[in-house]
Amino acid sequence: MGSGYEAVALTDDQLAGFAAEYEQEPRHRAVGNAVAEVAADKVALNRKVIFETDFTFSVHLDDWKVTNQKASGRCWMFAGLNLLRASAMQRMNTKEFEFSQNYILFWDKLERANFFLEAMIQTAERDLDDREVAFLLSSPMADGGQWHMFGNIVGKHGLVPKAFMPETESSSNTRRLNFILLAKLREGAKRLRGLCRDGAPPAAVQAAKNEILSVVYRILRMHLGAPPTRFAWQWQDKDRGFHRDAETSPLEFRDAYVERPLDEYVCLVNDPRGAHPYGRTYTVRYLGNVVGGDPVIYLNTDVPTMKRLAAETLTSGEPVWFGCDMSKMTNRDLGIMDPDIYDYDALYGTPFEKDKEAGLLYHHSQMTHAMLFTGVDMVGDRPRRWRVENSWGEEHGSKGFFVMNDGWFDRYIYEVAVRKELLSDDLKKALEMPPTELPPWDPMGALAGGGLQPGIS
Repeated sequence: MGSGYEAVALTDDQLAGFAAEYEQEPRHRAVGNAVAEVAADKVALNRKVIFETDFTFSVHLDDWKVTNQKASGRCWMFAGLNLLRASAMQRMNTKEFEFSQNYILFWDKLERANFFLEAMIQTAERDLDDREVAFLLSSPMADGGQWHMFGNIVGKHGLVPKAFMPETESSSNTRRLNFILLAKLREGAKRLRGLCRDGAPPAAVQAAKNEILSVVYRILRMHLGAPPTRFAWQWQDKDRGFHRDAETSPLEFRDAYVERPLDEYVCLVNDPRGAHPYGRTYTVRYLGNVVGGDPVIYLNTDVPTMKRLAAETLTSGEPVWFGCDMSKMTNRDLGIMDPDIYDYDALYGTPFEKDKEAGLLYHHSQMTHAMLFTGVDMVGDRPRRWRVENSWGEEHGSKGFFVMNDGWFDRYIYEVAVRKELLSDDLKKALEMPPTELPPWDPMGALAGGGLQPGIS
């Protein structure tokens, strides 16, 4: 309104008017009585959606059990490992297998600590209230991540079976570990910034950083255990045949059981904000975990393209990693994801914004969770629902699997990882263009900031 606008306080007449408007409508009292005793989502639950949704699919890949990230935000790495284990189980001829999620967590935490400390050195001359510095300090050790960050860890450190680095209390419940690491990293940031501002030579700064990382490594070893360097893997297949590999390293194990290198995938995003045209690449400043690793690059495209390539991938027999806003329009008990699963408009007597672009621009929606497509129901050449493998254990949905009606894809899916070879020539050319850099707090980087857990809405 300009400098001449003055804020207006609520008046007694306004408050009386609000109350009178509420009281004159009987349904307001009825709804108020209901939500005072029952959760609002149960009152708003759209039974029509439930009756019209089933768990059958024309393409259905999974015949395995879901995994469980427990009280952690490791969805992105669980989804990535669940994708890789599908082909690994085929190679091993077994119905059950898991790569160690704890192993990936260990190296991600250590690499992320180094990534953060390097950022603190790079920004040492800026004030602490500089927006980027403040953002970096706000959450340097979150659990979340992105597809390229997963690829960086697997590419540098390899993979091991879960048996050789199983879960610990701290990997399954990361809150306290993160709290301890945050304290040491912020102390480290203070020390490194001070050295840089005092004009210390680079060798002294790096020596100090190495001391900090040694402490981080010690804490991780205590909480998560020791990452194996050599191991001998043996297993029994589903036909009761016994197999034993020669002693191997995590990198050798990865090469033996991962069908396709992760750098052969590309991240397609649907960012409908007008300032971000389709057919362009984007990256987010300071979004990453491995110094010297591949940057997080997004190729922005429309939803129909994402659906077509995801469906083609599933039809070829391969699951699809994706990122979405799982905090919206999902019934976790039933395992149904539908944009109309809750009729809030009818419950509250007011329309709610449903525009995807506005959701991003006004901070109402962003990527909060990563999962895996393991099926799709096609009618002709069009999908009508998608089968989703979550990593919240078997208590939710259909033994941990969810069904996503196609309208939910339109509204809340932001990212899919597909093979580069599936892209059109135009998209391949677009992928070669230098990316536009988005600020660290852009919602396209939000998945790296946390990640939903089963009990968080």
